[in-house]
Amino acid sequence: MVSRVIPVDAFDLVIFGGTGDLAKRKILPGLFRRFCDGQITTESRIIGAARADLTRENFQQLVSESIDEFSGISRVDEKLRKSFLEILSYVTVDAMGDSGWNDLKGLMREKAVRAFYFSVSPSLFGDLASRLKQFELTHSESRIVVEKPFGHDSKTAKALNAVLAEYFDESQIYRIDHYLGKETVQNLMAVRFGNMLFEPLWNSQYIDHIQITVAETVGVEGRGGYYDQSGAMRDMVQNHLMQLLCLIAMEPPARFEPDSVRDEKLKVIRALEPVDWHHVVRGQYGPTDTRPDYRTAVDNPRSTTESFVALKAHISNWRWAGTPFYLRTGKKLRAQSSEIAVVFKDTPHSIFDEDAGRHRNALIIRLQPNEGMTLDVTIKEPGPGGMRLMDVPLDMSFAETLGDNQVPDAYERLIMDVIRGNQTLFMRGDEVEAAWAWTDPIIYNWRARNDVPKPYDAGSAGPEDSLMLMHRDGRRWREIR
Repeated sequence: MVSRVIPVDAFDLVIFGGTGDLAKRKILPGLFRRFCDGQITTESRIIGAARADLTRENFQQLVSESIDEFSGISRVDEKLRKSFLEILSYVTVDAMGDSGWNDLKGLMREKAVRAFYFSVSPSLFGDLASRLKQFELTHSESRIVVEKPFGHDSKTAKALNAVLAEYFDESQIYRIDHYLGKETVQNLMAVRFGNMLFEPLWNSQYIDHIQITVAETVGVEGRGGYYDQSGAMRDMVQNHLMQLLCLIAMEPPARFEPDSVRDEKLKVIRALEPVDWHHVVRGQYGPTDTRPDYRTAVDNPRSTTESFVALKAHISNWRWAGTPFYLRTGKKLRAQSSEIAVVFKDTPHSIFDEDAGRHRNALIIRLQPNEGMTLDVTIKEPGPGGMRLMDVPLDMSFAETLGDNQVPDAYERLIMDVIRGNQTLFMRGDEVEAAWAWTDPIIYNWRARNDVPKPYDAGSAGPEDSLMLMHRDGRRWREIR
């Protein structure tokens, strides 16, 4: 299958924190892949900006090494590499001072789209925004991209929104959540709203429950200082899992355009019922033979921060009344697996004997690894042994169906959407605040009850209490594998 790649108009992209880990691992290699596909032209400019005192040549070498290590391209075309490095520049900038800003201004073009990627600590967002205005680096076609965490709770999120609103319109602010850039996540909307097959069944009459799982095998090594102040609820549930829940549960928007989509997502968040404390389980991983436990990794022997969360949520509207949504996420689990499972109800009456077994249809949306979708359907088990039923998957892997080169990384897609001015896959300010308003009471309740996370073995599926969360309802988590 041939990909239809439409080049974007020439742009100026400034990456604040251009020498940082995110830039080296994701942003710059992703931009190189877009350049190789012809989506970025040689008239565009990509400018790294950071405190490090580097020359342009130093920065180009850093980017070249990032391409080799993180682009995923087995054999890099050297002509393309050279052409890409030519559109790179670098400026040493003091985010909290005045040095370097006039140098940066001298590199910007008057009429090109200007995008400023804040790949830095959120504590610097306000300083960067104010200096962009102070040194007249913005115009009507300017956009800023801000990374999570967007606030620590409702109060700080509102304060951060207010700071950015002093300098930029909401239409210019792109709050990035890379989960929304995944091909499978966007295909979820296509499956729901582009096929008559599913939409009539997408409600509590036919769906028994929905599971959303984001499991990681890694621990918190290297980011323990941040993570111990955040935890899984703030780091994953409030943003990533919340966004996945919204896309699953939202009503069809009138049009596929930014505010129509985000209006419907906001309605979902506001319809979420408060979560009872006994419907939430949190855990903290233990040691392995080669890796320390959570408390050792964060250098806090008394830490009560969770590395695992599982919860049951309900949405109070006509479509979803009575259908539970089970969310779980954790570190140091059995396998890396991110998926959404839409589990349909049993048939209202089985015409088969009990020996045939009872089976349910399920739509599984795999976000990673091996992005794709599986629809479990029930058939007769082959053989002469009578009518025995079994589940078989109708499986679609993007890599097999479209080819490995047809699935761009989430950051690639989202950055190109920024350049085009398309905010559909980015969170709006009121959406972020509503998510915090639902999450905060859960966190405050833990503090009020002096709740301590349940221990779980590294390499397991999480604490036993999370299994009971489902078992009490006569259901089971899907196996993490």
